[in-house]
Amino acid sequence: MSKICEGRVVIITGAGGGLGAAHARVLASEGACVVVNDINEAAAAKVVAEITAAGGKAVVNTSDITHYDDSLNAVKQALASFGDLHAVVNNAGINRDRMFASMTEEDWDLIMAVHLKGHFCISSHAVHYWRGQSKEGKPVDARIINTSSGAGLQGSIGQSNYAAAKAGIAALTLNQAAELQRYGITANAVTPAARTGMTTAVPEMAQRMAAPEDGSFDYWAPENVSSLVAWLVSAESRGVTGRVFEAEGGKISIADGWRSTEGVDKGARWAPAEVKDAIAQLLAKEVPAQKVYGT
Repeated sequence: MSKICEGRVVIITGAGGGLGAAHARVLASEGACVVVNDINEAAAAKVVAEITAAGGKAVVNTSDITHYDDSLNAVKQALASFGDLHAVVNNAGINRDRMFASMTEEDWDLIMAVHLKGHFCISSHAVHYWRGQSKEGKPVDARIINTSSGAGLQGSIGQSNYAAAKAGIAALTLNQAAELQRYGITANAVTPAARTGMTTAVPEMAQRMAAPEDGSFDYWAPENVSSLVAWLVSAESRGVTGRVFEAEGGKISIADGWRSTEGVDKGARWAPAEVKDAIAQLLAKEVPAQKVYGT
């Protein structure tokens, strides 16, 4: 069977563990050359050792994704190690969960730095490289794959900082897709549901997501999500951009975004007292949104 990512060079952030490590292993098994980015050098080195022992190609990178200048080194290392760059998988993330009334400025800023700014930094440098190639007349078939979350699409109690950052990542993906296609770059996002250190930090979640002992299908295995990521990295996905995919178990779906409804049009300015009736008409016809997680 052919390997769908043969020869593709990809940077994966936060790849020292969890989903990122699974992405790295699956992509390498599909022929990709992987830059395993993680600030934890030992964790990244362990993943690289696993990949190379299995016959794959990978290198360790410890660039800080929240630091713009340092993140350039990940792109430089991809070019120095493998001669090119075809994809960036923005995966790194952390949690600082609190109810909004108890959230601190530090809780907010740290999540925005790792998630939202972290999705900007390496991608920015990669885009500069790809745009330069395009302007030189060289063929570009590049990918940005972002990691959003159901929390960003529907909200999540106790995670207003995380939800806001993940919603921002979904919107960023739409903009990147619209602006970058002219250079041969696609941008898509994935909202994963899988067993990782972040999702199993709560004992109840750890128990629910535990791997089955009978050898049956491991519904929450992170590799289930990695299969989608590998296809998005591959050349086969070149016609797909601006989508937010959901991946859970064996199910892949597309998150359908915000859409304007038919609306109520008076054809003139509404008097403040009239707005009540207009809103009543809108609410009577609306399709209810998915519930906020935790409600």
